[in-house]
Amino acid sequence: MHELEVTSPQFENEGWMPDSLAGYAEDNSPELNIGGIPEGTMTLALVMDDLDHPLVKGFNHWVAWNLPPSSRIPGSIPRGATMENPIRIEQGIGYGKHGYRGPKPPFNWNHRYRFTVYALDAQIDISADSRKEELMEAIENHVLASGTLTGKYQRRHA
Repeated sequence: MHELEVTSPQFENEGWMPDSLAGYAEDNSPELNIGGIPEGTMTLALVMDDLDHPLVKGFNHWVAWNLPPSSRIPGSIPRGATMENPIRIEQGIGYGKHGYRGPKPPFNWNHRYRFTVYALDAQIDISADSRKEELMEAIENHVLASGTLTGKYQRRHA
């Protein structure tokens, strides 16, 4: 399978995510840049997981689909099931809400957050209340390429 290059101007892969992206602060989604989108891509899907959650490994913070196959996903996407501005996006339930929910590890724990972007050969038709599991099932035979970006976050103020 083809590999996408996923980067952000706000943090490097395996680097520290800024406070503006955290649930303790503005809780803004990061800007993501996508390189290597293959020909035939109709839509993108996006998943963000906390890799170090103490109870649920891979605790989902964001799940989205039917994004246009663009080389840039803008930051600060508002919460809501279907948004048209600043980009068309359908957002399922991650961390109990429709939309991005930033890092919010308790105490001063250091957690890693993985953003995975999928290039798909189809539109995805699932309920707005779908979670990561439903998205992964729906895209199973439609993934042309995928790529990841992992950021770290640690609350520096008690």
